[in-house]
Amino acid sequence: MHVSFQHRRQRLLAQLGDAIAILPTAPEVIRNADAHYPYRGDSHFLYLTGFSEPEAVLVLDGKAGKALLFCRDKNPDSEIWDGFRYGPAAAAEAFGFDEAYSISELDQRLPPLLAEHAALYWAVGRDNGWDARIAGYLQQARQQARVGKDAPQQYGDLLALIDEMRLIKDEHEIAVLQQAGRISAEAHVRAMQACRPGMMEYQIEAELLHHFVRHGARQPAYESIVAGGANACTLHYAANNARLNDGDLLLIDAGCEFNGYAGDITRTFPVNGRFSGAQRDVYEVVLAAQLAAIAAVQPGARLDAPADAALQVLVQGMLDLKLLAGSVAGVIESGDYRRFYMHGIGHFIGLDVHDVGARRPGGQWRSFQSGMCTTIEPGLYIRPDDRVPVAFHNIGIRIEDNVLVTDDGHQVYTDDVPKRIDDIEALMQPH
Repeated sequence: MHVSFQHRRQRLLAQLGDAIAILPTAPEVIRNADAHYPYRGDSHFLYLTGFSEPEAVLVLDGKAGKALLFCRDKNPDSEIWDGFRYGPAAAAEAFGFDEAYSISELDQRLPPLLAEHAALYWAVGRDNGWDARIAGYLQQARQQARVGKDAPQQYGDLLALIDEMRLIKDEHEIAVLQQAGRISAEAHVRAMQACRPGMMEYQIEAELLHHFVRHGARQPAYESIVAGGANACTLHYAANNARLNDGDLLLIDAGCEFNGYAGDITRTFPVNGRFSGAQRDVYEVVLAAQLAAIAAVQPGARLDAPADAALQVLVQGMLDLKLLAGSVAGVIESGDYRRFYMHGIGHFIGLDVHDVGARRPGGQWRSFQSGMCTTIEPGLYIRPDDRVPVAFHNIGIRIEDNVLVTDDGHQVYTDDVPKRIDDIEALMQPH
């Protein structure tokens, strides 16, 4: 597996030229007292290394064309308490690094290395502690001028280079993303089948988490949203502690993290397994908008094409349902639709659920390319309002899938969970 990571590092080294780059992984974080949050490495670091232990730093030496890892030493006493550590020698072998050293040697080895390069890349401005630490290394490197070595005079943002690489997924990433999508979809199916009036939102959340962990996804990709009734009109609702009432809808926005990669699916369905007339009407508008947006995901199409396609359908639906008045063009120009649809159509997805990559580099919309992965997630959220028919009050609906851009179109790789009304109702009936 380390071949993929080696290839990524080689691609980045080629971009660096004679420069040197420094990339630490994420630190461990205390949850409370002496207990830590479950450890998750920095996504950029994981993308280039596959190495998931804390206290590690990647150094890319462009002049020598080498990738160096600094990591924790083997420590039998610590491993009794906290589990296996690779140590430098085994890490170099397992992950294909050219050289590996103890993390305790980093402060000693970096200043002389910097003095041999004209340019330095790191995550500029992302971490004050590391900015200060690198400033210290630079100061030490400058002191070597008297022996004929010059410290780097040019600086660049390393993450900007990696972000561009991460935007297009390779075959390994696509396979892992598809598995994260399958597990997430199966969990949503399980939640639909388990749902009954009178249950608590957190009981449905437990169904999701059970399926994630049972299939090797130890963590959700983000805090799960399990929002019944009016709670679905809060976009990032996460309390998940209310009772599910007969006649209400349930919006679930949840996905697992599998081998570092995120799934992100939203489905909305009736708690009792049957849509009411008003719920059905709103749902059909959102579903039509999502299908129109997905159809617009094509290689060469601008990234804003799905949003434009969805908005046309949503606004026409709002007019048909008497939520708004006027014309489609007029409502879009005025922005009145934002009363009921106030977010974008989606985001890139990968190692981060809201994955990296500039959508408008240089102020111009980027075009879809094969290997990009995006979510498509239109919605309508109708809070009580004197201007809104009562039958629509507190209906919140979002439908979200993960879409891979292919050479000749797209693939919806989270469609194992139903989203058409008849399919949802059939799935939820007792067997």
